[in-house]
Amino acid sequence: MEPAEKKPPAVSDLGAWGMNVVSSVGLIMANKQLMSSAGYAFSFATTLTGFHFTVTALVGWISKATGYSASKHVPLWELVWFSLVANASITGMNLSLMLNSVGFYQISKLSMIPVVCLMEWVLNSKHYTTKVISAVVVVAAGVGICTVTDVEVNAKGFICACVAVFCTSLQQITIGSFQKKYNIGSFELLSKTAPIQAVSLIILGPFVDYYLNGRWLLNYSFSTGATFFILLSCSLAVFCNMSQYLCIGRFSATSFQVLGHMKTVCVLILGWVLFDSALTIKNILGMLLAIMGMVVYSWAMESEKKAR
Repeated sequence: MEPAEKKPPAVSDLGAWGMNVVSSVGLIMANKQLMSSAGYAFSFATTLTGFHFTVTALVGWISKATGYSASKHVPLWELVWFSLVANASITGMNLSLMLNSVGFYQISKLSMIPVVCLMEWVLNSKHYTTKVISAVVVVAAGVGICTVTDVEVNAKGFICACVAVFCTSLQQITIGSFQKKYNIGSFELLSKTAPIQAVSLIILGPFVDYYLNGRWLLNYSFSTGATFFILLSCSLAVFCNMSQYLCIGRFSATSFQVLGHMKTVCVLILGWVLFDSALTIKNILGMLLAIMGMVVYSWAMESEKKAR
């Protein structure tokens, strides 16, 4: 089977973005119900991510066994290196959220946009027009206005945030680089990296989670509802992981970061609808500004393509 990025694609560009937004927002909502104290208090985020990649690896294995996807060679050391970077990203994000205030955590996530831009410029010699840079600033400002509240940081938290931002940015750029370097499809690449991440996170996850919240996974009482939401979370994570690789393979890590903040806007709205979260004028104005920036960014990128 031809890689998903070759034309004609099995999934349209709009379909790939739609899959990522819907699955990501659905995953966040499911995890909120699963992990919140008002829900099932399953406070094992790193181990849960290990479950996600275990199911993703299983889907990849079934796909290969049934002949749906082919297997192309990627050096094992590169897969292991990528998996280490990806796991450092996940662990760093969890530690950053634990050690820092929510406000600083949101700022660190926003900082990924300029970091990705800088890394793409350094590693891939990519240049950006004034229109694109302006749109990126508008998006970051809008998301910042509607998400950033209290900002508190300490030395350990700052280091964890820096590791998380650097590793996440590097991971996303590497996804696109691997797909071009080895002419490998999104799902094929995910199928190769998922088993390594699954094994490592399942082994290390419980220890990381114990450090984060002082609870062991073995002491958790699995109810029917908690089990259902774990399975739902894993199912949504498969589509989320697939669509992330698909989007970055077709577009760029920068576009994925910028347009990906649409998920932040959707989460705020759904949190207000489903969980009675507060939605202030400041939130609404920030969301409108972020949406305007995303529209301008899309227009600027389209203009850049036509100019070429």
